[in-house]
Amino acid sequence: MNALRTDFAALPPDDIAAALGAQLERMRHAFARRAPTPAAQRQAALARLLEVVLAHEADWIRSIEEDFGRRSATETRLLELAPLADEIRHLRRHVARWMRPRRVPVNPLFWPARARIVPQPLGVVGIIGAWNYPLQLTLSPLANALAAGNHVLLKPSELAPRTAECLRRVLAEAFSADEVCVVTGGAEVAAALARLPLDHLLFTGSTRVGRLVAQAAAAQLTPLTLELGGKSPAIVGPGADLAQAADRIVTAKGWNAGQTCIAPDHCWVPRAQRDDFVQALRESAQRRWPRGSADPDLTALVSGAAWQRMVTMAAEAAEAGATLVALLEETLPAVGQPAPAPAVLGPVAVLDPPAHVALMREEIFGPLLPVLTYDTLEEALASIQAGPRPLALYLFERDRATIERVLTHTVSGGVTVNDCMLHHPQHALPFGGVGASGYGAYHGRHGFERFSHLKGVFEQHPWVGAVLDRWVRPPYGAVLQRGLRFMLRR
Repeated sequence: MNALRTDFAALPPDDIAAALGAQLERMRHAFARRAPTPAAQRQAALARLLEVVLAHEADWIRSIEEDFGRRSATETRLLELAPLADEIRHLRRHVARWMRPRRVPVNPLFWPARARIVPQPLGVVGIIGAWNYPLQLTLSPLANALAAGNHVLLKPSELAPRTAECLRRVLAEAFSADEVCVVTGGAEVAAALARLPLDHLLFTGSTRVGRLVAQAAAAQLTPLTLELGGKSPAIVGPGADLAQAADRIVTAKGWNAGQTCIAPDHCWVPRAQRDDFVQALRESAQRRWPRGSADPDLTALVSGAAWQRMVTMAAEAAEAGATLVALLEETLPAVGQPAPAPAVLGPVAVLDPPAHVALMREEIFGPLLPVLTYDTLEEALASIQAGPRPLALYLFERDRATIERVLTHTVSGGVTVNDCMLHHPQHALPFGGVGASGYGAYHGRHGFERFSHLKGVFEQHPWVGAVLDRWVRPPYGAVLQRGLRFMLRR
């Protein structure tokens, strides 16, 4: 087992698949020996997870900083460690109550029989983590799966290798290898894991890779949760506080250099207010990061390739007629210019880019912010409705009727009104996508149920059973025929 908890990069593909398959079987046997998992055991697992999260704070901050080149320690605490610790505590506090069988009403035709829902662990769950929040987006689903009583086969992202190695080492301190097994390696390891006959698989990442994961899981009929992304719009309504909207949008776009699946991808602004909005964006950006690209609170893009992609997309949009506004008053780099180290790029507003450029066709996942204009709110809503359904939608508006109209006429994974991204840490809200932005939701009780089988149980009553024996089972008689005609009446 110790050999398995190492990097798979040097192994041939067949050996990777065989080793993962053998580990899955070991974990299945261990799960069967320990089932059912009582509440105290689940709470203890969550307590161990919380302990290593908190005890290794400095290790997490250092490894993430090394993977990104520059990531503010405060930002790692704010966006990863603190929400993760809060979620684990919430799960631990409530899991015993969620586990209890729930009585549900019986169809009146079968009174006085009884029915209940019994949550049960699924078994061995696979989790493929993401690089952009390599701690939170890996350990949050792990916490949800442990709360539901499962064992977990965990694959951190190879694009954050130092954090992946830290996860492998730290989780080995808290869990036996047959309860939580961390495997590291490249995309071929993730592909092999997705092909295993797991009891559930959760993947967080891009829509392109999500399609590949879904195809691999389909061969085994593995139940799947896909947490993807897409082009999440921010709508600045006609009744919005313009300065507040600009400040909250640019801050959310700046967090983690825009490398967030629920970051505002682009924004819609009333045409007459566009210039005032752009000026407010610039003022807010310079207030939030007063030292420009040298500001220690401005996170770097994860790689030189990611930096080059931003520069190329911005240049293509400019050639197609868009106006680029560097919000930190820095000179924009030219295409082909070497990426700096760290690969920092301040937020850039891109005014009115045409629909055909890559900036408007692809999820941006960086600090470029297209600013689109509308004459009527219906124009913006029609454009949003015509595209793939986004993971998140943001609306800035003070008029209640307008808020309800937008909520009614748009479909998205989640919504935050008058702010950005804050629906994510709400324990009572499901978090997940819809359509191209993914499917399946977790967090809080929704996460507990995502990783549980909600088994329906019907308990027959002697009186009901006797009636069915007499009148409903064959050979069928006149009483049953009369009853069926009554039930099928128009």
